Order: sequence, then C-alpha cells, then structure tokens
Amino acid sequence: MTTKHYDIVIIGGGPVGMAVTLALQESGLSILLLEARGLPEEDEDPRPLALSHGSRLILERLGVWPKLTANTPITTIHISNRQGFGRTILTKDDANVPALGYVVNYHALFQSMHGLLKHLNADYLAGAKVTKFETSTNQGQVEFEHNNESRKITAKLLVLADGGRLTGQIEDINYHVHEYQQWAIVANIKAKTRQQGIAYERFTQDGPVALLPSGDNFALVWTVDPSMAKKVLEMDDATFLARLQKHFGDRVGQLVGAGKRSGFPLALRYATPITSQRIALAGNAAQTLHPVAGQGFNLGLRDAWELASEIITSTHMGTEIGTPAMLSRYRQKRQIDSGAGRVFTDSLIKVFSNDSAILRNICGMGLSALDCLPPLKRFTARRMIFGARG
Repeated sequence: MTTKHYDIVIIGGGPVGMAVTLALQESGLSILLLEARGLPEEDEDPRPLALSHGSRLILERLGVWPKLTANTPITTIHISNRQGFGRTILTKDDANVPALGYVVNYHALFQSMHGLLKHLNADYLAGAKVTKFETSTNQGQVEFEHNNESRKITAKLLVLADGGRLTGQIEDINYHVHEYQQWAIVANIKAKTRQQGIAYERFTQDGPVALLPSGDNFALVWTVDPSMAKKVLEMDDATFLARLQKHFGDRVGQLVGAGKRSGFPLALRYATPITSQRIALAGNAAQTLHPVAGQGFNLGLRDAWELASEIITSTHMGTEIGTPAMLSRYRQKRQIDSGAGRVFTDSLIKVFSNDSAILRNICGMGLSALDCLPPLKRFTARRMIFGARG
C-alpha cells in the first residue's frame, strides 16, 4: 500500500467540506476531499436549508451563488407563540440587508458546489470510506477504502467535516450531547395562497413548526414528539395536511398539497475542543444544533470560511499549517460564535417548548417587547444573519 502526501485532507465531502476546499483553491496547497457516500440522488435528501444573507456572501466569494439559481428570498420572519399572545415580525429593513435569508434545497446546493469543484479539477473522491486515522506532531495519516482498494495518505492537516462519525477516535476531544426528545418532520407544502417571502416560525409546547417560502410554496420543518413521528410519517396526505393545519393555524391559508416526508431525531451535540493534534473540526463534526431559527448550517459554513482564512493567513506568513498555534487561532475565532449559536437555539427550545401557561405568557410579552424595540430587533436580526459578531 503506497503512501501519498497532501497538505490537507478533508474527511467529509458535504457542503461544509466542499466550502473549505473551494475557499482554498487559489492557495497553492494540495488538498484531497474524501466522501464516504456516493454522490446523492435528487430525491435522496429533501431537506430545505435556510441560508442567511451572511451565508450568501460566503457562497458568492466561493463562486457558488451564481450557480445556485433555485433560491427563494426570505424578506420577513413572522414569529409567534401558539396558545399565547405576542408576536414579532423581523424584516430585511430591520437588518439593512436585501433579504434576511434564502431557502434552497440541500441537493441543489450540493450539486452546485460539486459541479464547481469538478470544473476546478479538485481532488474529490466519493465512496471513500475512512477506516483509520492517526496523527503525530509532524503530520496526520489516513487509511481508507476506495473501489475495493486500500489506500494510505498523509497530510499536514486533517479537517473533519463528516458530521462527527470519526471523532470518537480522538482521545482529547469530548462530545457533549443533549437529546431533545423531539423529531423534525420535513416536507414541501403547497397552500392555496402563493408564498409572499415570509418565513413563519410558530412555537408550540411540542416544539417549533416552521413554514419557509420555497418557490411558489413552502418548506416545512415540523417538530413533533418521538411517539408521534412515525404516525405523522405514515399518514396519508389528507390526514397529514389536516393535522398540520390544525397545529399551525391558517396564517398561510388552506394547505392543499404535501410532497415526500422524512424525519430525523433532534439533539444538541458539540465537541470540546474543536481541534486536536493536526486536526480541526468543522460543521456538524464541531456542533449539531436544533433546526429552530435555522442556525446550524450557517454556523458550519462560517466554520469553513474561518478555517480556510486561518490556513491562508498561515501560508502568507510562511508558517506551517496544522501547527498548535494555527489551530489555537482557529479555535479561539470560533469559540464565541459557536457558543452563542448553541446557547441561542437551546434557550429557544427550553423556554418556548413547554406546557407552562405562566412561561408562555412571559414568552409572549418578550416577543411583543422585541417587536416594539427597533434597536433590539436590529441587534437580533444581524446576529441571526452574521453570527455573534453581528
């Protein structure tokens, strides 16, 4: 088994791993991107992604945004509390941006990024299953299977963007996990009334339900109790739509159609620290958040951008990549943003998803107060869009 050397090996070829690769295309570094799965089919992952305007700016710099033509702008976010008073409306003018965010299909984003990597002749191996990796003070080593062949490679830096599948092999990185005892049901929903660029986030005692503008219709993210998840997934369309209509209300009018449904369990999961010897974590390998407020992927994309920026800075300074000093700078840069994202989403779930009438009233007063304070609305909106730095 021959050994080939790269400057950087990225394990995990999803959008975050591809973002790191694209950001480094003009760095002159040799990079290999490994993806365990094959390339996804169009109907394999129907998840909607809510990209913030800040993520759009990153994707523009990567050259991806012009290729991502199927995107739907979010100009307004309507936040309400079921069985309680109070609501807040955030608009693009509150944050002084052309749109608060954009809804895209996961597969469309994947295909746009992968197509650009192919155009740039980047080294991307699909179906490459990593079986072992280890590091020394000087380099990392990765063993993987590809096309029934065992291969071994070395690199100055290993980037794990695989969702955390392999990080159990790293002794000095610990994962903190909180199971929410909730599932997310996602589907495309058609209403009689065409969407108007408004994203609806409605809090209930079972968890939030969101309807995001997607094309002419809506993308649904519905949080349900685990005991209900299987029942909801197995309902016929008419029963499902009637149940959703009763749960969500009539803010978007009558719901008349539903696409393919899928579901997955929800948990808060984050690593401390996010670096180790010759290793950096990014995206879901560093943290997995509840989908409320759509922060998870945007946070992961900022991980990718900051890590690539730190690598480029090191090369410009003539210093070696993957050193403890470089990894420390990346870790410190991400600490505030990642921590704030975790606290924000976790607090929303703990405060709003409960059966306490008193707490619901307090939450309603909080939403009403936020709606009446433009400076606070601007502060909140810009941190949702750009992260902790606003």
